Amino acid sequence: MTVKLSQDAIGGLLLIAAAAIALLWDNSALAPYYDALLKAEGVISVGSYGLQKPLLLWINEGLMAIFFLLVGLEVKKEIQTGTLSDPKNVSLPILAAVGGMAIPALMYAIPNYGDAVGMRGWAVPTATDIAFAVGILALLSSKAPPALKIFILTVAIIDDLGAVIVIAAFYTSDLSTLSLSLGLAGCIALFAMNRFNIRNTSAYLFVGLFIWICVLKSGVHATLAGVAVGLAIPGDRDSEGHSPLHEMENNLHYPVAFLILPLFALANAGVRLSGVGMDTILQPISAGVLLGLVVGKPVGVVAGAVLAMKFLKAKLPEGLSLRHVWGAGHLTGIGFTMSLFIGSLAFEDGPEVAQVRIAILLASLLSVIFGWLVLRTARTLQPTYSPVSPSL
Repeated sequence: MTVKLSQDAIGGLLLIAAAAIALLWDNSALAPYYDALLKAEGVISVGSYGLQKPLLLWINEGLMAIFFLLVGLEVKKEIQTGTLSDPKNVSLPILAAVGGMAIPALMYAIPNYGDAVGMRGWAVPTATDIAFAVGILALLSSKAPPALKIFILTVAIIDDLGAVIVIAAFYTSDLSTLSLSLGLAGCIALFAMNRFNIRNTSAYLFVGLFIWICVLKSGVHATLAGVAVGLAIPGDRDSEGHSPLHEMENNLHYPVAFLILPLFALANAGVRLSGVGMDTILQPISAGVLLGLVVGKPVGVVAGAVLAMKFLKAKLPEGLSLRHVWGAGHLTGIGFTMSLFIGSLAFEDGPEVAQVRIAILLASLLSVIFGWLVLRTARTLQPTYSPVSPSL
């Protein structure tokens, strides 16, 4: 029997493979080569001006800016023509996403309250890995109705938009007023280009590169430049049916899913497992991440959905029950890429990074298992039921 895997499923498998390779590599006799590769300096220069960064930072601040560009494009598309464009549909995924960020942050704070260093990681379990969650859902497609993918994708996009705000507000330091002002000027130029209906995407990318350099020098995380470019790309179609936003999104989807995210996983999932035991997992930071992702995510997503249904009279997408939402909540606990990313910002090169990585990997694995167990017993509803008495 042959099994045809979707693009999302292949992307999820690649992320799993990259993370496994990083773990094996960093725990083998070749570990010094892994460290040396990530610390290798890369230089891009024009005349006397240049940027010199280790490979790890080129991946985390350079390639990941392209990932955030794709996030910006997806957010704008959802606002213009997707689920977020209809006020009747938007309250449920928004509250589900807000609950899926707030409750994990509170869960993380339980074992870390009063520890100034530990509390720097409060945002780690609030994140969701879009590619991983949707990829795992694709592998479980026989257990999930089509509407569930849209629901998870919408919640994850809102979640990532929240993560962008968190990164900008809480994980910046040593701000350079001049560089930040130049970056803001570049953003104004982007939206002026959109206003005057400039449809050449190369022009947006050129200005985006300028913004990226300015933001990199400003102290704000450089990946936010990608979001700014994504939100500025025109989404409307011309007389021939061409949309710069849709075309750029299609062009970026493969390299992001099949190259950029696996490279990020390879560079960030490596952690030494020697000496790791229950005492490591029960450290406040590790325990907080595990509680947030494994428990806080499903509780927050379900709680947000129920609040939207009770007080805003929102309805679940047709065919879904709260058991589907519960399973989706577990899949949003696959923090992986975004959680690793925020963890690297929160603790930089400190010893806490290893605790965070171990907890994220374990929590993501548990979230996949629990999500599968819940979704395999969920019943697709026919037709939409009343939002007042949802079925489990």
